[in-house]
Amino acid sequence: MSVAGTAEARPKWALVVHGGAGVIERADLTPEQDKAYREAMAKVATVGAEVLKRGGSALDAIEAAIRILEDDPLFNSGRGAVFTAEGRNELDSSVMDGATLKAGAVAGVTTTRHPISLARAVMEKSPHVMLMGAGADAFARTQGLEQVDPSYFFTQRRWDALEKALKEQGLPIPAKPAGVPEKADQRAELQFDEGGHRANLAQVEKKYGTVGVVALDSQGNVAAGTSTGGTTAKRWGRVGDSPIIGAGTYASNKSCAVSATGTGEYFIRLTVAREICALVEYRGLSLQAAADQVIQKELTALGGDGGIIAVAPDGQMAWSFNTSGMYRARIADGQPLTVGIYKDDP
Repeated sequence: MSVAGTAEARPKWALVVHGGAGVIERADLTPEQDKAYREAMAKVATVGAEVLKRGGSALDAIEAAIRILEDDPLFNSGRGAVFTAEGRNELDSSVMDGATLKAGAVAGVTTTRHPISLARAVMEKSPHVMLMGAGADAFARTQGLEQVDPSYFFTQRRWDALEKALKEQGLPIPAKPAGVPEKADQRAELQFDEGGHRANLAQVEKKYGTVGVVALDSQGNVAAGTSTGGTTAKRWGRVGDSPIIGAGTYASNKSCAVSATGTGEYFIRLTVAREICALVEYRGLSLQAAADQVIQKELTALGGDGGIIAVAPDGQMAWSFNTSGMYRARIADGQPLTVGIYKDDP
């Protein structure tokens, strides 16, 4: 599935958001769930757009938008992240500045509330590109980034998904994280807005809730950011594509900015984000054509599944996914907000 943005209009700014791709059919979501995801995508896109309207940088818009997603239990990032086989939430994130090619990434974070802010701190306040585990959280503390008890990230529906996955694999079910009540408070899954109409959102987990944002600012710079909790019941310190520059995230003012979601191992092997940008830069493909070449052809041929969002310095916006759905939204200067979930959405 692909949807092209408008290149001719050359908007002053543009922003595209994703909340994960996967097996997302209309029959899988109740009307309340459908509305909840659409509202979440619209809210995040609007927040990012407001930053850009005020003349803020693409990086500022991305960080502001992803922080909201990291606090929303609907998505597999921050609070609401999936659990490892050991019953831990291990968070990954990355960000890249297309103007300078500077990048920052973190993997296996367990106490930093907003991994996207930590990834940006790594980029701007350290000589490194990637930090991992306890060291990354330690660096976060030196930067004054908010720390939380690991139990903060707990949500019951993700724990239920872990138990189901471990049973299927014949693996032992760990004790719940310290600080989590035996019967967890369900309000985290229920109260996502003032209306209180987001009823129980527990469902079969057949999607990847990784989140990402790409943006073009009024200075002509593009940037990309991605954040995730990884895959349910992951083992041995598994790390996917989201914190790997070139695989799950890439940005260059010479081509485009890309954020990916899907089965990370395939995105790593294809260096999906960088490949799309290379097709734009070196072969002169349109943004949509480059995205479709990599996702619909190369990724599909390899047996991988997922999707991407992208934006170019000339205002082109694109998304492409080979799954039945991807939570997504786009907005640009002079162009209306568009929100989609299913393959046949605009």
